[in-house]
Amino acid sequence: MADHKVIITIAPTGGMADKTVTPHLPTQPEEIAEDVVRCWEAGASIAAIHARRPEDDGATCNPEIYSHINSLIRQRSDIIINNSTGGGISGDMITQLPDGRREISFAQRIQGTQAGAEICTFDPQMQCMHRGDLELLMDTSWSRCIELATAMKDAGIKPEWEVMSLSDLLWVKDLIGLGFDQPPYYVNIVLGTDKLMSGATPYTPKNLHRFVEDLPDQSVFGVSAIGPAQLPASVHSLILGGHARVGLEDNIYYERGRLATNVELVERMVRIIGELNLEIATPSEAREILGLTASRVTDSPALPMTATASSS
Repeated sequence: MADHKVIITIAPTGGMADKTVTPHLPTQPEEIAEDVVRCWEAGASIAAIHARRPEDDGATCNPEIYSHINSLIRQRSDIIINNSTGGGISGDMITQLPDGRREISFAQRIQGTQAGAEICTFDPQMQCMHRGDLELLMDTSWSRCIELATAMKDAGIKPEWEVMSLSDLLWVKDLIGLGFDQPPYYVNIVLGTDKLMSGATPYTPKNLHRFVEDLPDQSVFGVSAIGPAQLPASVHSLILGGHARVGLEDNIYYERGRLATNVELVERMVRIIGELNLEIATPSEAREILGLTASRVTDSPALPMTATASSS
């Protein structure tokens, strides 16, 4: 087992679940910030933030809402902020195509880079997403990858390369080769969305090993696993020398039949890391591990909550 300091990421909200499935889900800026700060106090070093609209908790990448959340968190902690450019499957994120199909709006997604985060998620997927009667396209074509990567580079944002299949890694390597990131490369291996997204990979020990073997040289990796896979995949990541992500975005249960809170999930991971004789990375240590520089930290002011970003 690798001897390394472990970065814990808390993903408190996501873009899919809502309060009808768990009352513990934070959705509005003040409750997201409160949850994130409590998780930081418990040992988390990165917060993977999704935003929701004030009127109905619908998903959004509105940079004003992101900036407000980021500012509230930075007033009380030094946790690393990672804003999503994936968005979600409701609210502002849904756009209708001329042929009647629905898509997760790329115009919305790219706005996630505009709120002063140190890191933003980068999803190079071309997928069909289905949930009940809802079917959505997730279209990050090569030209859109270039546009998103350019926006991050221009803003001084480090990509968190989110890969759900081995083919995603090929595009990540190509984008790195074009100079859109510098080592160490931060790769989030997302496992267990195969029941929801075409081309995604389930968690098995063999699958995770294969991803790790195929990572670009000089990579730092973490694992995001969905539902009951979250705990075993996170522990497996630690054993392989990687980092862990927990939170209600990925898993709303602490154990079978009992809903979790974000703080509980962080606290359990802290205990596991200790039992494995590993140490938790502080936010400053996590910045060093990921190659983040002081210039990436932006003290974004809280912006007025008046405008709602439009869908494309």
